[in-house]
Parts: sequence; structure tokens; C-alpha cells
Amino acid sequence: MSENKYWVHDLDPFLFQFSENFGVRYYGLAYALGFLAAIWLLSMFCKQGKALLTPEEQSLTITAIMLGVLLGGRLGYMFFYAFQDMVDRPWSIFEVWKGGMASHGGFIGVVFACWWTSKKLKINFLQLGDILCPLVPLGIFLGRIANFINGELWGKITNVSWAVIFPQSAPIGTSLELISPRHPSQLYAAVLEGLFLLIYSQWRFWRTGVLASPGRLTGEFLTFYAVVRIFGEQFREPDAPLILDLSRGSFYSLFLLAAGFFLILRSHKKRPDF
Repeated sequence: MSENKYWVHDLDPFLFQFSENFGVRYYGLAYALGFLAAIWLLSMFCKQGKALLTPEEQSLTITAIMLGVLLGGRLGYMFFYAFQDMVDRPWSIFEVWKGGMASHGGFIGVVFACWWTSKKLKINFLQLGDILCPLVPLGIFLGRIANFINGELWGKITNVSWAVIFPQSAPIGTSLELISPRHPSQLYAAVLEGLFLLIYSQWRFWRTGVLASPGRLTGEFLTFYAVVRIFGEQFREPDAPLILDLSRGSFYSLFLLAAGFFLILRSHKKRPDF
């Protein structure tokens, strides 16, 4: 029971709305701002000599990463969370206005984009990955804030003082007094996956010599992301059937954790071969 002592989520997902399903959504704005921030950061890296990319190469890199995030995120969601729907209704892949992006799919898309870019520009794959990792967390932060504004991906039922009542978590028409308060897990994720990793990756990038060991920063990023994601999943209501008693987010993060450990161990090699 809510007993009317918890804040009721009533935020509008639209910044500007022109019709029932058309307008400027905060979720789309989060992606736009995330990409603009990535462009600015990469430009600053190059100006400060941390990355040796011409303006044209920067443009190519950001374009590839944008496509990797968008295509990987969407296809990842369909494969990881809505596979049967995709099989039954293949056109649902293109129903992007209904939402549906997966961060793990976005990671896979970025990996392919980074690999393609490294080949195109003849740059070491791991070195390019280390340059791109610090660009990612701000976008994740904004995306999780947008998830909260949308009232989606809510947390598990709780009675902590900062719990939130998400009307969308109950059947339409349910009285607010009958809707259980939940963890605002989207905000937890914004802090853990976004703000924490933003501060950490920027510190490692600017203040330490981590770039001298190609792959090290990427490995650390993947490892920390997996750890904080698994931790955060403990407060989030699973939005798909469990795998081996783990939420989808926790299960898929195990692969990121393994990849992160591998890259950290491999970074000790003095001459990376890819």
C-alpha cells in the first residue's frame, strides 16, 4: 500500500508533443545530447594531443559509433528481450517509436563500429577503444535519466523513504493507494553506470598513463560497467524471464566482465597485435 506518502511519478515523456505519438521525447533528446557530448569530448582529446585524428577522421569515427549504438541497441533489444515478437512480427524491429533499446546490444554495435573504423583509418583497435570509452558514460547517464522520465524500467517493491509510485507498474485503472512503491532503479543506474564511470574514465584518461597500455582502459570500463550493472540489477524489477536465476541485465553483463578481465590481463603485453 502506498498510504499516499510516496511521490507519484507523473512526468511527461515529451518535451514537446504535436500529436498522440509524435513529438520531441526526452529519450530521443538524451541520445542527441549524448552524441553531441561525444563529439565535443573527442574534439577536445585531439586538441590536447590525447588522440591523433584529423577533423575528417573524427567525423567518420563519431558517425560509425552513432550507427553502432543505434543499430546495436535496437537489434540487441529485439534479440535479447523480444526475440519471439521479432520472429512473429519481423517488422516490429522498425517500430522504434514504441521504445526498446538494449545497452548490451549497444556495446556490441560499438565494438563492430570501432573495429571497422580502426581498419578504415589504420589505427590500432585497442588504442581506438581506449579513446572512445570515456565518450560513453555521459550518454548512458542521460539515457537512464530519460528512462526515469518515461516511467519505465522501474525497480522492485520497497518501502524506503525515497521510493516512487510508478502508475505504469500496475494495470490501467488501479487506484494509487493499491500500487506498491518501488525503487527508482533508473536513477541508481544513472549514478552507477553513468556518473561513476564518467568520473572514473575521465580521471584515468587525463590523469594517469593508462593509454600507454592499449586495451587497459577499455578493459577497466567493461569490468566496472559489468560490476555496477549487476549490482544495480538487484534493485530493478526484471522485465524479461530470468536466465539461470539471473536477470537478463546481470546475465549478459557476465560476458562483459569476462571481456574486461581478458583485456586487462592482455594489456600487460608490450606490443599488442590488434
